[in-house]
Amino acid sequence: MKYIYKLLDIYKDAFSGLSREIWLLSLTMFINRAGAMVIPFMSIYLTTTRGFSLTRTGWIMGAFGIGSIIGAFIGGMLADRFNHYYIQVTSLFTTAAALFILIYMQDYYSILVNVFCFALISDALRPANSVAIAHYSKPENRTRSFSLMRFAINLGFTVGPAIGGFVYGFWGYKWLFAIDAVTNIMAAILLMIFLPFKKNDQKIIKEAENRLPKSPSAYKDLPYIGFIILVALYGICFFQILSSVPLFLKSIWGYSENTVGLILALNGAIVVLFEMPLVKRLETIQKPMILIAFGCLLMSIGYIFLLNWWVAILPAVLFYILVSFSEMFAMPFMINFAVSRPNEDRRGQYMALYSMGFGLAHVSGPLGSLWFAEHFGYTMLFALLMSLSAVISLLFLVLRSKLYN
Repeated sequence: MKYIYKLLDIYKDAFSGLSREIWLLSLTMFINRAGAMVIPFMSIYLTTTRGFSLTRTGWIMGAFGIGSIIGAFIGGMLADRFNHYYIQVTSLFTTAAALFILIYMQDYYSILVNVFCFALISDALRPANSVAIAHYSKPENRTRSFSLMRFAINLGFTVGPAIGGFVYGFWGYKWLFAIDAVTNIMAAILLMIFLPFKKNDQKIIKEAENRLPKSPSAYKDLPYIGFIILVALYGICFFQILSSVPLFLKSIWGYSENTVGLILALNGAIVVLFEMPLVKRLETIQKPMILIAFGCLLMSIGYIFLLNWWVAILPAVLFYILVSFSEMFAMPFMINFAVSRPNEDRRGQYMALYSMGFGLAHVSGPLGSLWFAEHFGYTMLFALLMSLSAVISLLFLVLRSKLYN
């Protein structure tokens, strides 16, 4: 019994000391992401329901990434000029509208354009959301504040894919889009009610900016640009769990949509259970690049299990376990490094570039990987991703030597 109490104390300690605003922002994101069951099933929907080829599916997923990049750029620019509150609320409402429209799309090009617009609007929220977290957190618990946000997102993704698999299997794709749209509206309403904009917020932010030296432009910070390139490469390897891997599990290994949904939910469940206590233990270690490099190495090891000829649940489960721990070691410290490098006046710009890095991964990842799988096979694809992850791990250590020598 004492071990149960000790475990509860660990979790209580991990979640303590965070502000009310951080909890409200996290709750908003949980509601938003719980309905985000569209993205993990998008490649399956496009190839099975719509009958598109892998290459056409890759172009649509690539359009999602291009929209994500442009949306992040616009969102970051707006976050440095306007209050993050308005950007988040507008993005949530308009994302819901785009999803409702997607229900009625049939033609390849109309879906391509709509997915692009959906990603642009949706990802304009991310820099503003990150700026809001940085604004309401303290430097000593900023990593945990972002981890709480990721906790909420992954808890939503734990619920979303598991439900989404059943929704897709029994009710059809239209309900996936409708549920995601409704949850975006719910998230916007929650933000408006419990975390409304205060007129003096912008004045306080401007006064704080005037007391600090101006940060350099993110686009002239060469070490940071190198960091973003590595983040993008990591994202290419990581986001295969939402594109090529689910399609591989269904089309090659023969898993049902329900099984794919449950395996996808495993990623979120692991992150929900372990990330906050893990980050609490690691946040005092002033070696973020080493932790990130270790996370990349775990990704490389994970892809080995997808090279296994033995078709069963175990290799897929082991892959998602290792990718989940890769995510926990890498992503919280990536985003903390990105948001902590500038002062308030450039934070939106730096976070925009960070989001654009992951957006680039959304473009080149699905487009490149599905094209590669169609021409050379999944075995060659996963071998390439395994090697790339190992190289990225080494390059983060090289970047560390340049930053902290």
